[in-house]
Amino acid sequence: MLEKKVIEISNALYKKHATVYADSSATPRACILYFHGGGLLYGERDDLPKLHIDTLTGAGYIIISYDYPLAPAAKLNTILDDVSSSISHYVECSDMYGGSELPFFLWGRSAGAYLCLLAAAQGDLPTAPKGILSYYGYGFLCDGWFEAPSSFYCSLPLVEASCLDNAGAGLQAFGGMDTHYSIYVYARQTGRWRTLLYEGREKYFYLDYTLRTCTSLPCPLFCAHSTNDPDVPYEEFLALTGRYAAKQFIAAGSTHDFDRVEDDPFTKSLLQETLKFLDEAMDT
Repeated sequence: MLEKKVIEISNALYKKHATVYADSSATPRACILYFHGGGLLYGERDDLPKLHIDTLTGAGYIIISYDYPLAPAAKLNTILDDVSSSISHYVECSDMYGGSELPFFLWGRSAGAYLCLLAAAQGDLPTAPKGILSYYGYGFLCDGWFEAPSSFYCSLPLVEASCLDNAGAGLQAFGGMDTHYSIYVYARQTGRWRTLLYEGREKYFYLDYTLRTCTSLPCPLFCAHSTNDPDVPYEEFLALTGRYAAKQFIAAGSTHDFDRVEDDPFTKSLLQETLKFLDEAMDT
């Protein structure tokens, strides 16, 4: 039986929570610390499809889905620090999550995968994860695509700079599609995405907030991507998987977050391959 609980995590900057999903009929094997997507500008922690939750928790993997503060109010240094603190909190306060400390994996979709990869690459987590699941993630390894107007987003109705008013004042961890998605569209239409996430010298963006100087990760990596992803180029996926000898899952199609369609055969295959990766990592 699926059980869900929300816990509050002490945080000086904003009101922070995590959602814990577990199947009471399954023997716990490990925890998966999950971070949502949304280009760091929108999205929220409770965005996982039910199929994903049921499949993974039914196999004994407890999912812990975390808040993190959104740009443009929070810049990359604040966001990444918050994600790293969430991972450390799990390691150091496992009793809050329902039991003794279990091995853990990091899992992100899109921007969440980027944050997981950067947090692991920094090398200052209290314990290394058993593995990382990157669903259509990126490391800003390829030039151009993230700092120039996107042809896909430019095909959508033009979004004006006034959309930034929707971000509200102060740090917040929830960015609804109705209020915040337009900010991401604006960022990609104008090529201003990076400037909304980062303030500082370009040199230090590439040094500190991409994977270009990271030659290895502390754990195995699983990467999933669609061949004609209109948001994150397939070339970025190839650069990421080639750099870290990652396990690949490739879906034919032109949808970025292809797994949101629960009855798509690729979604079901992806989850089975994900479980295989998790199980193999647990056995090593």
